[in-house]
Amino acid sequence: MKLQSLLPLAALLAPSAALFGINDFDCQLTDEHPNPVVLLHGLGATYYEDLNFLQYWLQSQGYCTYAQTYGAYEGFSLLGGLRSISDSSAEIAAFVREVVKRTGAKKVDLVGHSEGAFQSLYVPKFQGVSDLLDKIVAIAPPTHGTNFGGLYNLAYLFGNVSREVVGEVLTKFGCPACDELGPDGAAVERLNDGQPIVQPGNSLTVIVSKGDEMVTPHSTSWVQEDGVNNIYVQDFCPLDPVGHIGEAYDLNVWNLVKNALDGTPQRKFFCVIGSPGKI
Repeated sequence: MKLQSLLPLAALLAPSAALFGINDFDCQLTDEHPNPVVLLHGLGATYYEDLNFLQYWLQSQGYCTYAQTYGAYEGFSLLGGLRSISDSSAEIAAFVREVVKRTGAKKVDLVGHSEGAFQSLYVPKFQGVSDLLDKIVAIAPPTHGTNFGGLYNLAYLFGNVSREVVGEVLTKFGCPACDELGPDGAAVERLNDGQPIVQPGNSLTVIVSKGDEMVTPHSTSWVQEDGVNNIYVQDFCPLDPVGHIGEAYDLNVWNLVKNALDGTPQRKFFCVIGSPGKI
């Protein structure tokens, strides 16, 4: 997959991106957008790569936005989200508390992509910050675990024993999150422990693309609980073939995020053609 094919719109936004800052705590909250928005990147990404262009776009729409790299190893900040889900979720919760304290806001909205979307479900359930959260938007979360486009099927070639070996290898090579987000992963099992995922006072929108080739099967993302808005990008933009990485850079997805944050889930917008998952 060629990254440059995923960024035509992002490239257009790049000149204006310099006008905006990351984590500007002088940003003024408004009656229209009273909640700061915290963005959570995906596996192997950082705060300045993955959802950064969505962050700039939301700023241009009047939102105050914040982000940090979570789950990176000390001395190696180029790849985030590798450490255990539990470790990363504690970092995210601390950052949420910091944003609330420094902005003076009563509530924060969360927007996550991929592992960040999983964290947007995991953090409020287990890190004691659900009372500080309002709207949650999860883009392609591996809620029930992902087989990573069928790759994890090989892990079960010799049953549970081979699955355990794969998990040990992933952890040994520095990516316990890769193991925990796979089928029967520890974090997936904990999130789906039979108790509600969505916490009282929080509202959840889950956004999935039918073209997603990484978080598969697509039904693994859904949260089947009362009040959850589970939507396909193609429900609004049938011709958009956007794939997993492209979801972070897709203007249609951005508009769906805005709909969720604004509480206007049925707002119509002009659809563009996103980048396909497989090219």
